[in-house]
Amino acid sequence: MKHIISVIVENKVGVLARISGLFSGRGFNIDSLSVGETENPDLSRLTIVVNGDDTVLEQVRKQLGKLIDVLKVQDFTDENYVARDLMFVKTNVPPGKRGEIVELVDVFRGKIVDVGQRDMIIELSGTEDKLDAMLTLLRTYGIKEVARTGCIAMLRGTK
Repeated sequence: MKHIISVIVENKVGVLARISGLFSGRGFNIDSLSVGETENPDLSRLTIVVNGDDTVLEQVRKQLGKLIDVLKVQDFTDENYVARDLMFVKTNVPPGKRGEIVELVDVFRGKIVDVGQRDMIIELSGTEDKLDAMLTLLRTYGIKEVARTGCIAMLRGTK
């Protein structure tokens, strides 16, 4: 089962290594990991996406909570949340096809962030499925390079 885990930690050296080591030590492959400073510069939020057994993952979640620099751990699996990924795609622009690609970017509510004579870079945010669908359509033009972030997520509403 897919789990999105949000971890609030003190913004200190070595915290990320200890957390990722906890997952690898339990045999979990991290599908994506995003880390960034929060509204408080002394804290960072890690958003970790893993696939795994609920019981074992619950043990990992509890062990995360015991780490000194970890302040809060939430598994978003059964919660109401918003999640997004970000992607840059550098795609070929064959002669006469620029308009088609621009329309495709508009349909996906993306942005063209760089334009060259033979290629362009497209920025797109959304669910993993949305980004995968865009890649599938852009393959017909030829993809030169792809850079993707991991998932970031936040609970809806207030608790």
